[in-house]
Amino acid sequence: MDGITFGRASLLCTLLLWALQVCSGSVTVKVTPTVEVIKGESASLPCTVTGLPPSSKDIISWYIEDDTRIRVAFRSQGGDGNTDNDSPLSGRVTIGEDFTLTISAVQPSDELSFICQVAGPTASVEATTTLKVFYAPEKPELTRPSSQAISAGESTSSEIGTCVTHNGHPQPRIIWFKDDQPLPEVKDRKEKTYMVPSVVREASNLFTIKSTLYMQPTKADKDSVFQCTVEYSMPGDQIKKKKSDTITINLNYPSETVTFALLNTDPVKEGDNITMKCETDGNPQPEFVFSKEGESRTGKGGKLMLTSVKRSDAGVYKCEALDFDNFEADLTKELTLSVNYIDPMSVTPTGPHFAKLGDAVEMQCKTKASSPHTVQWRKGSEVLSQTGGLSLKEVTYENAGDYVCVGAVPSVPGLTAETHFKLTVTGKPMIEAPAKGEVEKEGDMVTLKCSAFGHPAPQFTWKPQGKESVSLEGSKVVSSLTLPATADVLKDGVTCEASNEHGTDSKAFAVSIVRASPSNEADRADKQQGGSSGVVIAVVVCVLLLLLLVALLYFLNKSGKLPCSKKDKKEVASGEVNNDIVVEMKTEKANEEAGLLNKRPATEQ
Repeated sequence: MDGITFGRASLLCTLLLWALQVCSGSVTVKVTPTVEVIKGESASLPCTVTGLPPSSKDIISWYIEDDTRIRVAFRSQGGDGNTDNDSPLSGRVTIGEDFTLTISAVQPSDELSFICQVAGPTASVEATTTLKVFYAPEKPELTRPSSQAISAGESTSSEIGTCVTHNGHPQPRIIWFKDDQPLPEVKDRKEKTYMVPSVVREASNLFTIKSTLYMQPTKADKDSVFQCTVEYSMPGDQIKKKKSDTITINLNYPSETVTFALLNTDPVKEGDNITMKCETDGNPQPEFVFSKEGESRTGKGGKLMLTSVKRSDAGVYKCEALDFDNFEADLTKELTLSVNYIDPMSVTPTGPHFAKLGDAVEMQCKTKASSPHTVQWRKGSEVLSQTGGLSLKEVTYENAGDYVCVGAVPSVPGLTAETHFKLTVTGKPMIEAPAKGEVEKEGDMVTLKCSAFGHPAPQFTWKPQGKESVSLEGSKVVSSLTLPATADVLKDGVTCEASNEHGTDSKAFAVSIVRASPSNEADRADKQQGGSSGVVIAVVVCVLLLLLLVALLYFLNKSGKLPCSKKDKKEVASGEVNNDIVVEMKTEKANEEAGLLNKRPATEQ
């Protein structure tokens, strides 16, 4: 080949190569660099191809790339879409007319690189997109170790708790918190506080994350609250968190101080149940020994309980804690118990007291108490004295009855004592002013009551006699008599006589007929008159309504609106008598009368 021929061939090859490069450069493939989707949802991977001629025979294919490149779907321009049956996505992918690859029920294993490729006589171009799959993990579970309590001040770290969260994607992260403050993530086991993490990828390709916290706690951590949080990613660069429940640690630490206190809030009085509690600032609580002035007392669980205390239970009590982890500390405490009391009330004179009518009576009431106290004399709800002494001059029957002497310690609620004193006044009967008996007519039964004071209880005699019953009302004896109001009873009345060993008293009871008062008779007459007036008004209203009806019928007849014969002739005279009131109606035209009464004349019957 000569030089000219070789030059022409080289130029032709150069032109062909240039044309091929121009044609290839005109076809472009564009994809979304990253597509994010939630596990179980569908993912759409768009692929935009430009520059292909309408009649191009090029094939647009989608591949996944893991260790090798595997085709999952393909189609030609204007042709039908096809999927590969032997790919990991078989049955879950489709390719659209715009070459978009759609994956249904996305799984974490689908998180791969996807390649959209154009290959054929026109061009060979491709672009890669990455599929990201997300799934929120479950709420983290925080558990304490099943081993015994942790001791403060140990030289090695102890397990505090384990935090586990399941089924997250991508791999989440566990963060520890102590008293709402995050703990630095430390994995060096030589440190006092560190974490031991572990990651398990389940068969579902979801992650289970576990982290165990170790610490060397001090006494200051006895009330600390621990919690763990799982931090995970979601589409759109979102960082979310889920918190576990909280735990506290069962921390053992020696006692340094002891307290001994009375749990009762009110002042202690005789008869109360009390509880004294001894406790230390250590954990667990040690054994306690109780004593009173050298005498051992039995307690339980750091509590010393006394039931129905007496004044002899007052004194100094001592509690001693036996903590063998701290022999150097002074773990003893004392408590002084005061028991308030009040002695029974003492009354002079003693026992039930009898006094004659008109005599003077002196009563004295005394007591002793642990604190300043008051003394009162009462009868019923009435306070008679505030000094303890009660003087009654010239006693009457009203003075007889029950008296109560009450002692109280105002500074101690509920601390009281009381005693009863019964005073009986003796003397002849005294009848109360009699009440008059009343009947409506002679012969009616009447009941009379005769009430008398006196001791011994009086006996009653009635003149004349009847049916008698006797009852006791307080310090009075009441005799009730029922008898007919005869003429003699209405004239002379009834006499009640009450007697006992000291004398007799009598009273006369008048019995009279009670007639209706003039005002009652006037009211009755007004009611009767009011009733008659009502009848008259009703009659007048009825007459007026009847006249109105007759006028209406007459008007309708004159207007020819009634189907009655105008030739009817009859003389009508009608009258209505009601309560001596007469209404009479009369006309001169028989046919009008017949029309009004809607009757035929006698000649046509």
